[in-house]
Amino acid sequence: MTSGNWKLATKAIAVVIIVALLNVVGLSAVVMVFATGVVFVIWLFARRAQMREVERIFEFYVAAEAILRDEERRWYGFEIAEVIEDGESLLEMMPDPPPLNYFVLGALYQRLGNHDAAVQYLARLAEDVHYDETNRVAASAQLRRYVTMLRRLEQHPATEPQTLAAIRSLERARQRNAEKMLIDSRGLVDSGAVVAASAEARPERNLEKKREKRDEPIFADSAPLSSISAPPPISTVLRDVYQDESNASN
Repeated sequence: MTSGNWKLATKAIAVVIIVALLNVVGLSAVVMVFATGVVFVIWLFARRAQMREVERIFEFYVAAEAILRDEERRWYGFEIAEVIEDGESLLEMMPDPPPLNYFVLGALYQRLGNHDAAVQYLARLAEDVHYDETNRVAASAQLRRYVTMLRRLEQHPATEPQTLAAIRSLERARQRNAEKMLIDSRGLVDSGAVVAASAEARPERNLEKKREKRDEPIFADSAPLSSISAPPPISTVLRDVYQDESNASN
């Protein structure tokens, strides 16, 4: 008997026990049937909500793989940002999300150009052994449901071929490119920090140059206007010329 069948049988036995106790108390058959129906409906809604959480993970993989695979298509920034938002909400939903989620988020952030966030996610996979699948010994209920559905897809690939193909493509990209992507993003972050530091220092140097230029004395090639006198009137010049000629004739 599989784990899922065992849990279902346990719940059925619990319902039978509850009905038997209600019968002992003396409740009518109508009340017992109504209570059993209410419990069954609540159980169906809870189970559907749990399965929907797992389905969101696989939908996130499909959307992310389409963006990362098709490099020739010009994706809008808000499209990538919306997929990232969905992936990060899954991290909040699960206490121990699959490690593939971190790789996909790091790759999407790198595609968007946010290399700081890409380093944060990719570094967890490359530098922290706790984010490896083999070290996930204890699992939450959400992770168990995720693994159960994943194994079911692997055993029956014809049921969801697009989802399984997206997962396998992302896993291959993680194994081949995760470390290289981390190195590339980290190098861009470091070089960006150097450029930002030099850009911050540049205005100070320019300000110092302006101050030095303002404090320098100004030397003009020509004489100042105050030292230049206006020429005498033409009548004075003619009178002086005639006086010189008359003196010369005498």
